[in-house]
Amino acid sequence: MDNIKLTASEWNVLNCLWEDSPRTVMQLVAELERSAGWAKSTTITTLRRMEEKGLVLVEQAGRGKAYTPAVEREQAVIAETHSFLDRVYQGSVGLMMSAMAKRQELSAVEVAQLRAILDQIDGGD
Repeated sequence: MDNIKLTASEWNVLNCLWEDSPRTVMQLVAELERSAGWAKSTTITTLRRMEEKGLVLVEQAGRGKAYTPAVEREQAVIAETHSFLDRVYQGSVGLMMSAMAKRQELSAVEVAQLRAILDQIDGGD
């Protein structure tokens, strides 16, 4: 699935399903009521829309339905990251990192992790 654009509600549902799936409607209703404060109708409406968009797969499970994600977490994260970078930083990772560094929003551990990532990209030089 290319060009994934998820709403905040869709992220909530998919996070539940990525954590554990398949899940029945009632399991999702209970989890999303607890974690997001959703009413049963909100969960059911969101699931229906997600099914129409091809974001979830549905199977009959007894008298109810069971849902599994149709999109992998990594796919969604990469698409969201690209969308964010394009919208906010004109696609530039450098601009984003510069903005974060200037506001001192990177911890020493995060800086070390970034250095390690860059070292891997450079071949460890």
